[in-house]
Amino acid sequence: MPDVTTTSAIATGHLAVQDSRTGKAYELPIREGAIRATDLRQIKTDAKDFGLMSYDPGLVNTAACRSAITFIDGDAGKLWYRGYPIEELAEGATFLEVAYLLLHGELPTPAQLDAWTQAVRAESEVPDGIVALVRSFPREAHPMSVLLAAVGGLGAYHPESKAIQQPEQRLRDIRRLIGVMPTLAGLIYRHLTGREPRRFPATGDYARDLLTALFADDEQYTPDPRVVRAMNVLLILHADHEQNCSTNAVRNIGSADTDPYSCIAGGVAALYGPLHGGANEAVLRMLHQIQTVDRVPGFVDRVKRGEGRLMGFGHRVYKNYDPRARIIKRTAEEVFAAQGMNPLLDVAVALEKVALEDAYFIERKLYPNVDFYSGLIYEALGLPPGMFTVIFAVARTSGWLAQWQEMVEDDEQKIARPRQIYIGPGLRHYTPRG
Repeated sequence: MPDVTTTSAIATGHLAVQDSRTGKAYELPIREGAIRATDLRQIKTDAKDFGLMSYDPGLVNTAACRSAITFIDGDAGKLWYRGYPIEELAEGATFLEVAYLLLHGELPTPAQLDAWTQAVRAESEVPDGIVALVRSFPREAHPMSVLLAAVGGLGAYHPESKAIQQPEQRLRDIRRLIGVMPTLAGLIYRHLTGREPRRFPATGDYARDLLTALFADDEQYTPDPRVVRAMNVLLILHADHEQNCSTNAVRNIGSADTDPYSCIAGGVAALYGPLHGGANEAVLRMLHQIQTVDRVPGFVDRVKRGEGRLMGFGHRVYKNYDPRARIIKRTAEEVFAAQGMNPLLDVAVALEKVALEDAYFIERKLYPNVDFYSGLIYEALGLPPGMFTVIFAVARTSGWLAQWQEMVEDDEQKIARPRQIYIGPGLRHYTPRG
């Protein structure tokens, strides 16, 4: 794929380094646009020196793995799953096709898709003990707290999942985790909104099954096809996003040879954070705070004075328009056509227009991200803000599992154990108080 990387990224050469402390010169090999952090260790002041380390809070410029799953070009606004542009997948694929692609590296044939769909469908049931666990939580609990407990608890029912080096066992657990996530989302939503848990047989249409788990009170429930399509698109857009906070958490936990249920629970915990998966809740709160289009200019002025934050704009990776945001904006319009118009959409559109034309935001490369419109869609479906991130987790489970599987199969991976720069006191001795 010659257009995936720049010339500098694929070039093989070396980095010439001269240590001003000792005068010594070093040549560090450059491969795939990176140097090995361990190659810095040879740069020492003397034989007792540990060696040079890189200091990178937040891992903003550290590659912790080599991955073939997701490619992002933040400057160009590109997102590809296994080489396929996200726009093409969102337009024509089903979520289970995309999940298969992430996990297996290629899109399934019709026969493979049918077998995969049936295998995931067969794993949609959860143990009665997990239902009881969900129902044991207070109704004011945050849905992500309950999901965290439920996913972790599933591992207790499958002790065989610890055999992570066995490919067949890994595949069984992968199918089960993808299969049960819509069921868990439905159980959690129904319990926290005071309704009895209902479990309907899965059909194999993942987006429809998720909507059924959330909203169906009887077998007559039939979701609007436009809403099913919108949910399918949302699931695809959230399926994976390279080495973000929650994916990094899954890989870190998995590096200790941890079972996949515990790893995915760790991903849920990371996604729960308001700076990660909870960002769409913050966007909706902001739009409710603005309320009307005529208040947008004043809100923007306050943001520029440092008196507030513009939620749903800017991204750690994208320095251009998030490609997912364009798709979600169109999807929002389809959902509103089915569910009725949300007046906050006008506020969102006005806010986006002002921000994209204002030099303050242009200079800072603050473009709408995936969270800006997704909350409006979930609200239009009748979901409370706390459930937004649960839907995100349902989708991202496929990506987490693909990343976990890749990590398990990577011979270079070691247990994650970053270094630190110690800045505490020197040696001190304890004196008993007499």
